[in-house]
Amino acid sequence: MKAISYTRYGGPEVLEYGEVDDPRVGPDSVLVKVRAAAVNPVDWKCREGYLDQVLAPVFPVIPGWDVSGVVVRPGAAVPEFAVGDEVIGYVREDFLSRGTFAEYVAAPVRALARKPRNLSFEEAAGLPLAGLTAYQVLYRALEVKRAETVLVHAAAGGVGSIAVQLAAHLGARVIGTASEHNHDFVRELGGEPVSYGEGLAARVRGLAPEGVDAVFDTVGGATLKVSADLLAPEGRLASIADNAVAEYGGHYCFVRPDPRDLGHLSELAEQGAVRVHVSKTFPLERTADAHRLNQEGRTRGKIVVTVAREPEDR
Repeated sequence: MKAISYTRYGGPEVLEYGEVDDPRVGPDSVLVKVRAAAVNPVDWKCREGYLDQVLAPVFPVIPGWDVSGVVVRPGAAVPEFAVGDEVIGYVREDFLSRGTFAEYVAAPVRALARKPRNLSFEEAAGLPLAGLTAYQVLYRALEVKRAETVLVHAAAGGVGSIAVQLAAHLGARVIGTASEHNHDFVRELGGEPVSYGEGLAARVRGLAPEGVDAVFDTVGGATLKVSADLLAPEGRLASIADNAVAEYGGHYCFVRPDPRDLGHLSELAEQGAVRVHVSKTFPLERTADAHRLNQEGRTRGKIVVTVAREPEDR
C-alpha cells in the first residue's frame, strides 16, 4: 500500500511517500480503508523525537493517530463492526510505528467508533484526538457544570474549538482566547472571545470580575500563572500542554483512546452540538506540507490529509 513514513527523526523532509507493507489485522482489530487523517501537533512532535522517552519508535514509522474511513475486514474477535461500516478512530498504540497516514490501517477496536453520519470524512477525521482531548478534560478533569464560567485558551484551534462547543453544550458560559481575526469564529462556536497578550488578565476580569470556575489550558508556560490567578475560589485548572500545571494545583491531561467517549462525541456531532472546522486539506503525498502548516501553530480548526478512493478494497 501507499503510505507516508520516516526512518529517522527530523523535520518534514524526513517524510517519504511510497510503498510499505500492508498492515496485519489481529483478532481485536479491523482493517480500515483510510479516507482521511487529521494532522495534530503531536504528529510532528513525535516525528522530531520529542516524545522519544514516552513512545519508542519502531522504524519505519507511519505517522498519524486520527482516522476516518471504511471497514474492509474485521478481526476474528470483533463483532462490533462489519464490512462497509464507516468509522472514526484515535489509533494510538504504546509505540510509534503503525499510523494513519496510509491507504489502510489496522485499528484496534478499542480505538474506534461509528462515524457521525452528518459529517464528511474530512470533518470526521478531525474529531477523534481533538474531540476526545476536549471531552476528557471538560467532563473528567474539570467536571464542568451548567452555569459555570470556563476559560478556554487557543479557542480557535483544533482542541480549543471543540472545547468551546462542548462546554457550551454543558451549559457553561465560555470565554475563549484567540487572535483578533478569529473572534467572530469563536463567537460562532458559542464563546466570548478575548485577545491574547499583555492585559489578558484584565480583559478576562472585565467579563468575569469574580474569576472563572475552570480553565482549559492548551498553551502552557506563562499562561499557567495567568490562568491560576484568574480562578475563582474553588476554581479548577487543567492543561494538555505543560505538566508544570501541578505547581498551580491543576491537572495535566494526556488523552487516551476510549470507544465510549468517542461514541458519545459521534452522537453529539450528529445532534449538531459539535462541528469540526477543516481549514485546509492535502492529498496523502503532500503530508509533509500539511505538517509544515500545522507546525506554524496558527491553524483555525483542523488540517486534514485525504486518501484517494480505489476501485476495489483489499
